[in-house]
Amino acid sequence: MPPAAGFATKRLGKELQKIHNSLPPGIDLVSAENFEEWFLDIRVLDSNPLYKDQTYRLKFKFSSSYPIEPPEVVFVKLPDRPIPIHPHIYSNGIICLDLLGQQGWSPVQNVESVCMSLQSMLTGNTKDERPPGDEDFVRANRLRPKDIDFFYHDNNV
Repeated sequence: MPPAAGFATKRLGKELQKIHNSLPPGIDLVSAENFEEWFLDIRVLDSNPLYKDQTYRLKFKFSSSYPIEPPEVVFVKLPDRPIPIHPHIYSNGIICLDLLGQQGWSPVQNVESVCMSLQSMLTGNTKDERPPGDEDFVRANRLRPKDIDFFYHDNNV
């Protein structure tokens, strides 16, 4: 096993132990059977009418370079778990959030902080819409989420 993989396993083991002990309100661990893929559910806790009474499923995929590299995080559609409608969430579950990209990621982040950031992103949303070009993006995209080079509004031109 490469040294990075050992470090990722050690880090994920510590995160999993902490998650089993306590998670912030509105975040629930669904499964973490290995150190490659975890599923968590999140709920928006405020009174945002766009997400009232909804629970959303997140899939985290970890590489052997975690936490140096961000995990791949997407929303997963299930019969009782829709993909939230948000200007930064594509209808296939891909999330446009700088925190999840190479430029915005920091190894101090973790599964819990990503879930909390996504809760916050949903809490602050007032627009019941998908990102511009959602249909074309979903139809044409063949890249893994971590390989997509999103342009963020705060990027310098």
